[in-house]
Amino acid sequence: MTVTVIVNNLSSKSSFLSNKKVDKSDIAIVCILLMVSGLLISRLFLSLGMILFGINALWNVPPRKWIESKWWLAGIAWVTMYAASFFWSSNKEEWGVFLQLKLPVVLLPLAFTFVPRFTARQLQNFTLIAALMLLAGCGYSISFLVRDYAHFIAEYNISHMLPTPVYRDYLCFSVTCALFIAWVVFMWPRLLNDTVKWIIGGSCLLIFIYLHVLASKSGLLAVYIFAISYAVYSVIARRSLAGILGVLAIPVFLYCAVTFIPTLRERKEHIVYTWYRYMDQDKTGKLGDLSRIMSYDISLKLIKEHPEKGVGTGDMLDAMKEGYAKYYPNVTEEINKLIPHNQFLTVALGCGIPAMIIFAVWVMMPLFTKGTKRDKFFLAITWVMLLLMLFIEPFLESQFGVFIYLFFLLMVMHTMGEKRDVSATSTI
Repeated sequence: MTVTVIVNNLSSKSSFLSNKKVDKSDIAIVCILLMVSGLLISRLFLSLGMILFGINALWNVPPRKWIESKWWLAGIAWVTMYAASFFWSSNKEEWGVFLQLKLPVVLLPLAFTFVPRFTARQLQNFTLIAALMLLAGCGYSISFLVRDYAHFIAEYNISHMLPTPVYRDYLCFSVTCALFIAWVVFMWPRLLNDTVKWIIGGSCLLIFIYLHVLASKSGLLAVYIFAISYAVYSVIARRSLAGILGVLAIPVFLYCAVTFIPTLRERKEHIVYTWYRYMDQDKTGKLGDLSRIMSYDISLKLIKEHPEKGVGTGDMLDAMKEGYAKYYPNVTEEINKLIPHNQFLTVALGCGIPAMIIFAVWVMMPLFTKGTKRDKFFLAITWVMLLLMLFIEPFLESQFGVFIYLFFLLMVMHTMGEKRDVSATSTI
């Protein structure tokens, strides 16, 4: 009798599993987590996650429906300009490298268009696992400071940072942490479980503190843009006392952080030193921020000489080296001979001003996504944090930069966007 009951139970469970369809959104979440793990572990995971995410999203979607994604079409337009520069680029190998890095622009916006909307539980699970992943990455970075405190404090005096995940790209990792904090605040009302909220909230607090220990200017600037904007938003839109307290507390906290966190204090001293060297018209290129300013100057001169087609995507590095030799001959360190540390200037340098205009239109388009006032605020502030990166870095000229830029915008847009009819493509 007992055996019969067990067999019947197993049979019913087997029947349930055999009838259950695998939802595209479930697979998409797994692919997204694989992509995020790629930031911490391996480029291979990032690439594999994007490819699988695209295959899953576009399975059984006829190509004629692809044009529904207007942002994707605009992305195709400016990437095509990169591709067209093949005909006036001498260095075909470099052209291929720069073009290959733009492939996520062709894939991810289109894929997100056809992925079904995620449930609150799926979003909660993603946020929890991603929080723990990033916290582990922060722990890995901090471990170097713990093991050799004196060495790394001395290194900060010459602007050498703690090792980080993302192949020691501290800028991308710090900006990811800042954007994730904004994502968590955006997601907070959608989180279903109080225990999960405590875990995610505690993780974000530790990540916030870590950003001050790492002391990356870009990451800190991004997180404080968000913190100040959200505090002001809370005061204006929600008439919140907490928002007023937040506005007042931010400068106090920042002052205490600079005073008591040694790495941040050393970073501040280096910024002050850089400013004095700038006032003294230092043109040696030995200071990163001053090299960035030189790259702006050289690229503007080159764009003026080649306004319509640019110098060719494949020839940007060679053209900039010639510019350094002509305008800044004292810069001898190869590492500081940079392409423009501004994505708009980089597009104009490689492909011309018309391509830059198309790129600028593409950058603006996410702001027109429909949603509630709160959702629009979080999309706008995420957009501003990423726009900052476009102004101070050639952010879309690296695999990680392209992914970070697209991923956070698309996740917010996908969560807040209008509900779409995906009934015909929701399962595989």
